[in-house]
Amino acid sequence: MSKKYRINFNKNKVEKRNQIEKRYKFLIVLILILMSVLIGYLYYVQIMRKAFFKEKVEAATIKVVEGDSAPRGRIYDRNGKLIVDNIAVRTIVYKKNGISTKDEIELAYKIGSMIDVNFKRLSEDDIRFFWLRNNYDASRDFITDQEYNDLKERKIDSDTIEKYKLERIPKEYLEVYNDNDLEAAYIYKLMNTGYNYIEKVIKKDDVTPEEYALIAENLDSLPGVNVKLDWDREYLYGDVFKTILGSVSTSESGIPYELKSYYLNKGYELNDRVGTSYLEYQYEDTLRGVKNKYQVINGKYILLEEGRRGNDIRLTIDIELQKEIEKILEEELVATKKEPNTKYYNKSFVVVSDPNTGEILAMAGKQIVDSMGSYKFYDYTPGITTSPVVVGSVVKGASHIVGYNTGSLSIGEVRDDSCLKIAATPLKCSWKYLGVLDDISALQNSSNTYQYNTAIRVGGGTYVPNDALVINPEAFNIYRNTFAEFGLGVSTGIDLPVESLGYKGNSELPGHLLDFSIGQYDTYTPIQLSQYINTIANGGSRVKPYLVKSIYYPTKDGLTNKISDTEVEVLNKVNTEPIYMDRVKLGFRRVLDSGTGYGYIDLVYKPAGKTGTSQSFIDTDNDGIVDTETLTNTFVGYAPYDNPRVSFTVISPDIYYDVNGSTYQSNVNKRIVSRVSKKYFDFYK
Repeated sequence: MSKKYRINFNKNKVEKRNQIEKRYKFLIVLILILMSVLIGYLYYVQIMRKAFFKEKVEAATIKVVEGDSAPRGRIYDRNGKLIVDNIAVRTIVYKKNGISTKDEIELAYKIGSMIDVNFKRLSEDDIRFFWLRNNYDASRDFITDQEYNDLKERKIDSDTIEKYKLERIPKEYLEVYNDNDLEAAYIYKLMNTGYNYIEKVIKKDDVTPEEYALIAENLDSLPGVNVKLDWDREYLYGDVFKTILGSVSTSESGIPYELKSYYLNKGYELNDRVGTSYLEYQYEDTLRGVKNKYQVINGKYILLEEGRRGNDIRLTIDIELQKEIEKILEEELVATKKEPNTKYYNKSFVVVSDPNTGEILAMAGKQIVDSMGSYKFYDYTPGITTSPVVVGSVVKGASHIVGYNTGSLSIGEVRDDSCLKIAATPLKCSWKYLGVLDDISALQNSSNTYQYNTAIRVGGGTYVPNDALVINPEAFNIYRNTFAEFGLGVSTGIDLPVESLGYKGNSELPGHLLDFSIGQYDTYTPIQLSQYINTIANGGSRVKPYLVKSIYYPTKDGLTNKISDTEVEVLNKVNTEPIYMDRVKLGFRRVLDSGTGYGYIDLVYKPAGKTGTSQSFIDTDNDGIVDTETLTNTFVGYAPYDNPRVSFTVISPDIYYDVNGSTYQSNVNKRIVSRVSKKYFDFYK
């Protein structure tokens, strides 16, 4: 090898070594940098952010659960009297925990040896099912080879096979069961009813202290079984106002299926007890209790947050007045059913309200049913918001306003009460010939023809005896728009979950406009009529009716810690001149002091109001066809007329039907108004 070549070789070797050393040094520096970053990050995580990450880890590893459903808030009347409370109930429950069917049956027998249950509710199918679970292998003999082959070939399914087994269990196999077996069968049924993941109530309401203690002492040997103090609603006034107070689901049912989506979207669990109707449902968010919250560590429950019962609500209802009015209705229903021509009369409605605020002091509906020669009563109060009727002449105050507003009626205008004869139409008359009337006496004596003539003008028509009548169909909208400003035909806004708007006719015939003007066409609910008379009484403000007056934080001392009051809400004002509303109020005053409403309310209380009688048609044989004409009586009024503090709405549908030409009509509506108003003034002197 030449000298020159050796020098170049050594030179290359030195350069390679230098490159390796440089790379090695770079790698060492890089490792030191990475180690420094790692050490720095570990210091940051473990020292500087220790508390933060510790909290995160604990949150991810420690389970927080809620306890059982908490008691709901109490319900009081306007005077602070307790109406609805909670009562503690000893309860024995079971929740599935993965044990086998055989072990579950043995558990049912063991529970049955400790408590008494009413197994009389067992059906034969229940007993067959229990036998099948006890003897599943033996039940295979009930299925033929051909049926097993059909199952294999998917001609039938496994549910069909199970059905065959149940049907084919010989009766003598079931007859060997004694009372202990039937008790276990019933308990087993309860253990397997409903969702698998919710607690099943084995016994409630009549659990004795001895049974409760015996189960509690043996929980270690009763897997999935527990004892607890549940609660139920206690109604201190029995059935008084109970329907509108509403209902609550049971521990067994949890959230009703039809409300499942609604409540799950609000964060509820399927086994929670919830309000299912009326006020309990409407004010669920208020009345709902707050559950205990527990932290679960190593299987032990540590209380994190103590629960409480829900907020209390105070109603606008006077429960003592409500009780008296319900009693009056029942007495009058019985008395009226003894009168002639009342075959189809079976219910009446009453609403007592404050016309200035919309507060409802009492609302009641009662239905009477003849059962085997004796009368039974059913609460029909929900019908106040859901049962529209043809109301008749009580709406003539609103009809007057339509006339005044459109220039179709002048203050003091005089008209003759003669009948109208329109071509191809029966005579249209008042209830009797009333002579010459002005706008006040027309209300006082309830003239129909006075309203007919106004309606013809509103529709731009001209009345010529025996000629056809032509009107502008827009007149229907003019009437309905004004009626809506009083609350007729529209939602009143009452704080209940269900409200009907009534029936709106779709005909535009001239004769139907005349009928509309006297309350003989569209239908309205009792609560709409109540809002209507309140609007007149207070001078033209349509106030929202309501049942909950205040909300309170729950305390042991009752209503002491108020959260909020319901504010009076004016939905709209009637678009009219004050002088026109005053004319209507004067007419309503005359109705009570010397007109069709004379004697309804004692004049000492300075009443004003309007009576009504309407024709209705009902289906008497449930064939879907209305076949019988009846009369309905209505009344709306308030007092005192110079400073209204209370309003009354009373409706008695179908009080009369024609029997062989008999014209006798019960005055039940007048009696109810008289007694209810007197009872109110006795309460509020």
